[in-house]
Amino acid sequence: MKATIAYIEEPPFGWTESNQATGADIELAEAVLRAIGATHIEHHLTTFSELLPGVEAGRWDMNVPLFVTPERASKVAFSVPVWAIGDGFLVRAGNPKGLNSYASLAERNDARLGIIAGQVQHESARASGVSEDQIVIFEEQSDAIDALRSGKIDAYASTAVGNRVLAGRIGGSVLEAIEHDTGTDDKQALPTGAFSFNKNNGRLLKAVNEQLRLYLGSPDHRIGMSKFGITYKEIDPVLVREAKLT
Repeated sequence: MKATIAYIEEPPFGWTESNQATGADIELAEAVLRAIGATHIEHHLTTFSELLPGVEAGRWDMNVPLFVTPERASKVAFSVPVWAIGDGFLVRAGNPKGLNSYASLAERNDARLGIIAGQVQHESARASGVSEDQIVIFEEQSDAIDALRSGKIDAYASTAVGNRVLAGRIGGSVLEAIEHDTGTDDKQALPTGAFSFNKNNGRLLKAVNEQLRLYLGSPDHRIGMSKFGITYKEIDPVLVREAKLT
């Protein structure tokens, strides 16, 4: 069995290192695919905006996890959720404009927010009052980071855990990760991410789901994810939700 998975450059979930795909989502996909009989796994680097159209058109078999939304679910089939993660900002060290949520950014007309095209953070920002004039769209994460470092934008919106990893890699004296102040401790409300498939590829989806239900939350899974900064905070909420559904 051969399987091709598409990914994007977005540590800690997926990135290219020494011409090889690596990351938390890549490692999870490989563990699951091998368990269901895949003997050859290929990785296809693409952009975020091409993930859904690519798998929908059958150019590859599955995508790395992305946030599940009704609009996306109308185009592709999602697996069971594999993580639950809130949003956060990456800002310049010291957070000069005191940005700790979309609402706080919306209150400052001089604040500019960087977002990757097509990601859910765009709608979340708009729903919190951030105007389109305050939003700068990028195709690649690296471009957004460059804009942040140069001062063209004041914050980059992505997942809180992803921003923590980026800040650690770049250095705390340059950039700082800010987890959003949501005013609630309800972890069950966090948005979830899942692998996605062509809707006609039900056989692969079924096999992946069966293995995910066996593997998620296991010692091997937790140890593997911890290497990338994915902990019980991101894993346990989806296990609780899945348990309630079964």
